[in-house]
Amino acid sequence: MAPRQVTVFGGSGFIGRHLVHRLAAAGCRVVAAVRRPEAADFLRPMGDVGQVVPLRCDVRDAAAVARALEGADAAVNLVGILFETRRRRFADLHGAAPGIIAGAVAARGLGAFVQVSAIGADPHAPSAYGRTKAQGEAAAREGFGGTTVMRPSVVFGPEDDFFNRFAALARVSPVLPLFGGGTNPFQPVYVCDVAEAIWQALSRRGARGRTFELGGPKVYSFHEIMALILAEIGRRRLLVPLPMAVADVIGLGGDVLAALGVTPPLTRDQARLLRTDNVVAEGAAGLAELGIRPTAAELILPTYLDRFRPAGRFGPVGS
Repeated sequence: MAPRQVTVFGGSGFIGRHLVHRLAAAGCRVVAAVRRPEAADFLRPMGDVGQVVPLRCDVRDAAAVARALEGADAAVNLVGILFETRRRRFADLHGAAPGIIAGAVAARGLGAFVQVSAIGADPHAPSAYGRTKAQGEAAAREGFGGTTVMRPSVVFGPEDDFFNRFAALARVSPVLPLFGGGTNPFQPVYVCDVAEAIWQALSRRGARGRTFELGGPKVYSFHEIMALILAEIGRRRLLVPLPMAVADVIGLGGDVLAALGVTPPLTRDQARLLRTDNVVAEGAAGLAELGIRPTAAELILPTYLDRFRPAGRFGPVGS
């Protein structure tokens, strides 16, 4: 059942680079369908000469998607955004694009398609992010009935935008905010475990058409995550509980920055996301059903957060 050639839409992103590495290690030829192939050349050395090929593709263009699938026998969609800009909208990239890809997968008779969504995807979610992720799942399944859906929690790893962001903030700020008191739960999952889960889903017939929620071995409150980051980087910072209304105000300013093309610290939609739990649902199929033992955050965070220590990467904790 293992595929020979896989097209990975969004292959140069955070999860994408680790998935491409896993696929190449398994002997697959990989087409990384991306917006800017020249910026994805770093993927090529992950395989033998010609094994990994970046290809320009706009997932909103059905013809471009069809071209990206030429010669493939499986596909993965990793395309997603954390905030909207004038040109990149949740409705287009999260909601409509999965259906375009799935339709092309079905038309070409591919054997497997994995749609990577997110925990919290729900048609009635308070955030547009969560609602459009649910729309994308539905569109993917309508286009290709055998679609496998992966819903990871917060994903951590060397290039993540979560632990790195708060560690960087702790390097320059004497305080860290705990919106809503910091009680909301998270179940961070290691990026290599997510990549392995996708590979297993591509390789196992029994995974076809199923939904898997991916979380790590431990649930943390937001307060516990902030404390874990500070312990890893050896810094003392004041953790200040703030009402969610403050996050909404910050998010309003973030929306303005996003409209101007500047990466915001927080948007109003992200503030709504902070109000929802980010843990695997009770009874949901997950990593265990794919034969994967989840990796603890405490084992991985020291390997990349050490650069935020006061004395740098090679200095002792707390120096």
